[in-house]
Amino acid sequence: VQLQASGGGLVQAGESLRLSCAASGRTFRTYAKGWFRQAPGKEREFVAAIAWTGGGTAYGDSVKGRFTISNDNAKNTVYLQMNDLKPEDTAVYYCAADPSRSRIATTPQYWGQGTLVTVSS
Repeated sequence: VQLQASGGGLVQAGESLRLSCAASGRTFRTYAKGWFRQAPGKEREFVAAIAWTGGGTAYGDSVKGRFTISNDNAKNTVYLQMNDLKPEDTAVYYCAADPSRSRIATTPQYWGQGTLVTVSS
């Protein structure tokens, strides 16, 4: 499984961005997917996860109510809709996937290369 994240950029506080993560490999469809982020000088942080069916989602406390993860199995793509962005959301965002739903929020097996999101105040 190979993951390719895109959609990052520079926005102002209060604006929105949508990140995409396209995957190769037919088994990706049945994997749990997630997003993490890492700000400069900080540890990698869990952002959101979704079951492969799309029926279960989870979010980090700092993004609840602002970010939405979704999954398009037909396109082998997972999205992260980010609304009401804040300067503290500035980070490199990574998509991830794992065959196990129990690992997706902690130690997923597969990682994308990251896309930079910068939010100015």
